Amino acid sequence: MRTRNLFKFTPVAALAILMACSGEKKETTTVVEEKTKVKIETVQIEDVEQLGEFTATVQADVSNKIAPQAPVRIQKLHVEIGDHVRAGQVLVTMDATSLTQLKIQIDNAETEFSRVDELFKVGGVSKSVWDAQKAALNVLKESYRNLQENNQLVSPIAGIVTARNYDNGDMYSGALPVYVVQQIRPVKLLVNVTESYFTQVKKGMDVSIKLDVYGDASFEGKVSLIYPTIDEASRTFPVEIKISNADERARPGMFARVIMNFGTRKHVVAPDLSIVKQAGSGDRYIYVYKNGKVSYQKVELGRRLGTRYEVISGVENGDQVVITGQSRLTDGKEVEVVN
Repeated sequence: MRTRNLFKFTPVAALAILMACSGEKKETTTVVEEKTKVKIETVQIEDVEQLGEFTATVQADVSNKIAPQAPVRIQKLHVEIGDHVRAGQVLVTMDATSLTQLKIQIDNAETEFSRVDELFKVGGVSKSVWDAQKAALNVLKESYRNLQENNQLVSPIAGIVTARNYDNGDMYSGALPVYVVQQIRPVKLLVNVTESYFTQVKKGMDVSIKLDVYGDASFEGKVSLIYPTIDEASRTFPVEIKISNADERARPGMFARVIMNFGTRKHVVAPDLSIVKQAGSGDRYIYVYKNGKVSYQKVELGRRLGTRYEVISGVENGDQVVITGQSRLTDGKEVEVVN
């Protein structure tokens, strides 16, 4: 009897419990977005040296091609590649056969002219015959002088022999010079300088030069010539620079980097950690922090100064720039500054 009554009340109790559960209110959870943590640094204006770097190839100050005026056989070569020569030194002796033959012709022509001259004095020949004989003798003498000058080839400059294209006994053909002699004290460089520096480059201006073959070794040079016009295609102008090169370490053909100092300018300097490169464009940006938020500022960079960059435009003196956490930032995002 008791068991039967218990079964009667169980469904009623279950219903009451279900009704009580369905009447309970659901709790809601509020999610607070955590701010991105960043570190910042205040940038300042500094005096920054305005250095321009340009590349060039070392050239000889003067380069001479040593060769006779006409094809002739080479009798003797007196110097070799790498030899230092002085101005006026004999480098090549050419075959003297033609010179000897021409001297015999001159002797015969002088004898004939003497005979004609005697006849002319007594009226035996006309003035025109005398003039023709005299002119023929003068032509032979001039040819002899030219051939004599080309029989021994001398160096017009003091320098170093950098090329030899023939051997003893070869016939000079005219295609290539017998020797090339270059003056390498001093040497020169020709650099193309950006148009914006045109008014700042002065003749006699000191420049610093590095030759790749010598690593960080620095060479002193001076501006020796400034071309007066601007190339309209490249917007550059040529500047010639000379290195005294007393030790002859700089040689023609070497690759050179020329650094020109155009004084100082006051620009903001920012840490390199603050620079963000935009993928695909090459543009540079800096996140600037103000009032709890960051703004995405495009910047124009100048020189790299160790771990910092010269900033020509885009940020101001006293701006606070972000140096960590930029990958999680967007323009206008709120951030938390940490030490």
